[in-house]
Amino acid sequence: MDRVIVFKFREFTDVVMTIPVLYSACLGHRSHEFVLVTRESLVDLFVNPPANLKVIGVNLNNYRGIGGPLRLWRELRQAYNPSGVIDLDVDMATRLVTLCARMSGVKTSTVTHPHRHARQLTRPMNKVMLPLVSARARYREAFFRAGLPVQERFEGLYGRGGRGNSSLFSAVSDARCPGDVWIGIAPFAKHRGKSYPLELVEEVVAILGREIADVKVFLFGGGDDECKILAGWAQIYGFAMSPAVARMGFPAELSLLSHIDVMLTMDSANMHLASLVGTKCVTMWGATHPYCGYKGWHQDESLNLSLPMPCRPCSLYGDKLCHRGDYHCLTAIKPRVVADRVKLALDDVKMKKTNFQGNQK
Repeated sequence: MDRVIVFKFREFTDVVMTIPVLYSACLGHRSHEFVLVTRESLVDLFVNPPANLKVIGVNLNNYRGIGGPLRLWRELRQAYNPSGVIDLDVDMATRLVTLCARMSGVKTSTVTHPHRHARQLTRPMNKVMLPLVSARARYREAFFRAGLPVQERFEGLYGRGGRGNSSLFSAVSDARCPGDVWIGIAPFAKHRGKSYPLELVEEVVAILGREIADVKVFLFGGGDDECKILAGWAQIYGFAMSPAVARMGFPAELSLLSHIDVMLTMDSANMHLASLVGTKCVTMWGATHPYCGYKGWHQDESLNLSLPMPCRPCSLYGDKLCHRGDYHCLTAIKPRVVADRVKLALDDVKMKKTNFQGNQK
């Protein structure tokens, strides 16, 4: 089999976004073997991979300096003897490894970035409000340039309409009972420009608990400080719980996400994780915008929440300081509006379930 090495190390969100493209490439080119080289901590993220995909974790700190990338390339070439290399990062380390591959006579392809259009979209004045080529489309282009055109064959980590094994998250929740409503809330994002204020998120939690019968709210987070905040909310609201405290790992968390009816997220990794398992998302956009090219896979744009401000988007990643100083794009969205949008999404989920059950009969 021809072997193709794919590099993807950068932001967690970016790695998650490669999954639909990478799995589709594997399913469309079964005569090839694909080796994804990524961060060690992210290997377990790739659940139910195609048979011709191998995911290996590498710590780039072990390959520093000018000689590090060359040594990494030598190790990969000796282990896999690839016929091609696709770099989906194009940072300093992967550039050097890809250069080593090209100098060894191996065909290479790299992802592009719409820098000029991104500046036009995010500049303060005279914005060009046109959507950028999405990250997933740019990944597909990199495969195409490597001679591996990609047609979408990915149908979710558990297949179309499938769900993960509930025993994986049994330590944090019992199995669902008929009539239960499961809502996930992921209130955190890496940057302030993408984070709805926590006091407002807590109001949303309280509203949902009051107005939805038999509801269970799962609170998702990552860091120690986040876990403490979510654990405090879980103590206050008896219908809420925080799986983040259990540190379940990616397979269990993805399985739990697949059983949730609706997720409320920021423009963050949790939006993309939920999309991979087919869970409907209500997503809040502040400094960023769906036009930036980082929408969730097959997510319903009618459920997005944002304010039509002339300064939006001001950043691709939400990492720039607000020029107004008040992050009005997020703080002005009322908890009542957010809760109503979640309830609207729930109604849509219930209607689809009813239609599906009717068709089954």
